Amino acid sequence: MIDNLVKHLRGALAMLLYVLNTVWWCLLLFPVALLKLVVPAAGWRRCCNRVLHLIASAWIGCNNLNQRLLGRVRCHVEGLPELERRGWYLILANHQSWVDILVLQRIFNRRIPLLTFFLKRELIWVPILGLAWWALDFPFMKRYSKELLARKPHLAGRDLEITRRACEKFRHLPVAVMNFAEGTRFSPTKHQRQTSPYRHLLRPKSGGAAFVLSAMGRRMHRVLDVTIVYPPGPKTFWAFLCGEIRDVKVAIRSLPIGQELVGDYFHDPAFRDRFQDWINTLWEEKDRLIDQLKPTLPTGGQVA
Repeated sequence: MIDNLVKHLRGALAMLLYVLNTVWWCLLLFPVALLKLVVPAAGWRRCCNRVLHLIASAWIGCNNLNQRLLGRVRCHVEGLPELERRGWYLILANHQSWVDILVLQRIFNRRIPLLTFFLKRELIWVPILGLAWWALDFPFMKRYSKELLARKPHLAGRDLEITRRACEKFRHLPVAVMNFAEGTRFSPTKHQRQTSPYRHLLRPKSGGAAFVLSAMGRRMHRVLDVTIVYPPGPKTFWAFLCGEIRDVKVAIRSLPIGQELVGDYFHDPAFRDRFQDWINTLWEEKDRLIDQLKPTLPTGGQVA
């Protein structure tokens, strides 16, 4: 009884600190974003972007401290490669929980550029964070159903145009583009509905990653293939706040970006087949790796 009360008090305190930390850094972030908006000079905007990314890195750093002190979370990282803070990266990871984002931010903060996500347009209305994501130039995407596209074919390709414009911005500032290729968090129900050929993963969607590499292939340094495993199994964000996730295992592979990964995914069927084969092979290897890591408690690797 007492232990359970202490656990929930820890979770409430951790949540309060996350909120206060977010509000504090956004008070610094928003004025810089406003200055960037009202002054159209390209050089000025690049300078503002650097300041915005420094503020975001400081926010993540304080969140990481919260994890270590209240959550007592240890991230055991295997295969962490040599990384560049001024490099361009595409990160491909499996997705099981919202905790995945905090884990990725913790591992890569100040090692590579700020992690940038493609977000659903509805998320811009999330209090405080929606404006922060907008200020940091996170691309907001709107998905159209097949039924709507059948009625309004002129909407086809809108997402690609948004992605293209975002990639144009990324050309001038080092960035790490994060892509959860499964498109959604893993659950047994989704796994069964998809008849996924993998034991621990949903089927990967390759179009987003292919488009980013096509638009930025010459600038991109590496693909970082990240596999996240929670040895007791993934838990909710509240369980994470309460300290129920004590250890996380993360395996990282750094992969080269060859010419075979850069092409016209949407108009070249041969290239599309090759790229799909590449990402499916990646997912087969990831599935086997999870089999190896899942039943074992963390014993080695670098603790982040």
